[in-house]
Amino acid sequence: MRLALLALLAKEPAHGYQLKQSLERTFGAAYPHPNIGQIYVTLGRLEQSGLIQGQDVNQSSRPNKRVYEITEDGREYLAGWFAKPTDGPRVRDEFFMKLVLAPATGIADRQALINQQRRHCLSTMRGLSRLAAAEDRDNRAAHLLIEGAALHLQADLDWLERCQDELADSWSAEEDKPIG
Repeated sequence: MRLALLALLAKEPAHGYQLKQSLERTFGAAYPHPNIGQIYVTLGRLEQSGLIQGQDVNQSSRPNKRVYEITEDGREYLAGWFAKPTDGPRVRDEFFMKLVLAPATGIADRQALINQQRRHCLSTMRGLSRLAAAEDRDNRAAHLLIEGAALHLQADLDWLERCQDELADSWSAEEDKPIG
């Protein structure tokens, strides 16, 4: 959340509740809505690290509010984040470890694991479809986020199918061998 808040503050100064509303408007229901307390804790940490600075603003009939703006160090930090590629696919996939190690344990069956994972992916896909249908059509960022998640899930489903096809025959002989 800290980088999202920095990016919003790079656009314009804001107080915590404005930032919460901006995150919700930008990402819609596709992204978990942040807790306002979490936002203020994060803003405090960003301020302590010198990436933002806050200033109390008097309000006539209400308590003062603190408005934050990004510092030059914050802009440099944010620029570094934008310049760095995001991590790609995981080679150390937990599900794949389960799939490889299960037969030797006698605790789980590979086909049952694949079926369970497939059901989980399909259930998540249905949830994304409901989320997309409920999301405001004008919120393109939220729809792209949902679409990206759905494409990742479809790739996972395709990969599960491949695991089932490829590994069923080649691993059946391996199941009786001890690990190591």
